[in-house]
Amino acid sequence: MAGNIRGAYGGLTLAAMPDVRLTRYSHGAGCACKLSPTELSVVLGPVRGHKALEHPDLLVGLSVADDAGVFALGDGRALVQTVDIFTPVVDDPYDWGRIAAANALSDIYAMGAEPITALNYLAWPRDQLPFEVSVGVLQGGFDVMAEAGCTVVGGHSVDSPEPSFGFAVTGLVASDEVVTLAGARPGDILVLTKPIGIGIITTAIKREICPDPVARSAVETMTRLNREAGTALGRAKAHAATDVTGFGLLGHLREMIEASGVGAVVRFPDIPVLDGAKELLEQGAWAGGSNRNLASVRSVVDADIDEASLRLLADAQTSGGLLVAVDRASVDVYIDLVPGAADIGEVVAGAGIEVV
Repeated sequence: MAGNIRGAYGGLTLAAMPDVRLTRYSHGAGCACKLSPTELSVVLGPVRGHKALEHPDLLVGLSVADDAGVFALGDGRALVQTVDIFTPVVDDPYDWGRIAAANALSDIYAMGAEPITALNYLAWPRDQLPFEVSVGVLQGGFDVMAEAGCTVVGGHSVDSPEPSFGFAVTGLVASDEVVTLAGARPGDILVLTKPIGIGIITTAIKREICPDPVARSAVETMTRLNREAGTALGRAKAHAATDVTGFGLLGHLREMIEASGVGAVVRFPDIPVLDGAKELLEQGAWAGGSNRNLASVRSVVDADIDEASLRLLADAQTSGGLLVAVDRASVDVYIDLVPGAADIGEVVAGAGIEVV
């Protein structure tokens, strides 16, 4: 639904917007448009040794596939920086803006940091979409940034064949409290803080086969900040964390275990799935990005489940939850602090992912 955009930010109130279906203007939906891990290796491999990527104060950089870069300030604090931009996942401009902001903030929370400032980026097809629609996108993004206590200090806009929107976000964290994806230990419990199935539902929205209640549930999930999940990392002394986005649950778990030098066992029945996602998958709502995800992890996954269930685990998420490795003695503390968090498996010695 693209019609009536409501809300207020900085004294600005929006009424009716031109009625458009934003997902018709993009070739794919949200984080499903990301380059796959295999493609990224081709892009980044030749430049990983560049001197611009090295500095004595760089704590986390491109040498690992983490959620954000971390740069020590020398006073016991570190800057955490990320950027996330994607095409429309929903048709409502305000909701798309909110989802884009929550998604960008998630990388900061996954590192155990607090967001402080953001820059927005808007790509807009000036001859196809009214600029009035972009105002709704900006307001949605700014509203969520305000909710997070993050100040938008500026941005950039360009004319583009298809619309894209997102943010570069900067956060702060104590240098000795940074949480990376490389610290998982055998015996840790794997916790997931949001249900999966978002990519299936957003694909169904784009194909106009998604029931309204299912779409509304997905929007609620995507716009919910991972702030509580990020804050709880320090309180439960989590060993590792990452947010589950474009590479799907299996893809991001693979990055965690390979960076940590461990393996994992995942219990499929314990993984929360959004209502309606399985039914839409049966109807063929399956993104190209998710297909690439599945192809990229088959070699490291031993799965005692059917193909449809495996597709769910490779589904490209947009603004998904955090995947956290936490000591067994502290897992109840973490789950109690994060509504909806679920124990889905365990970190083990060895390599690869077993799904049971």
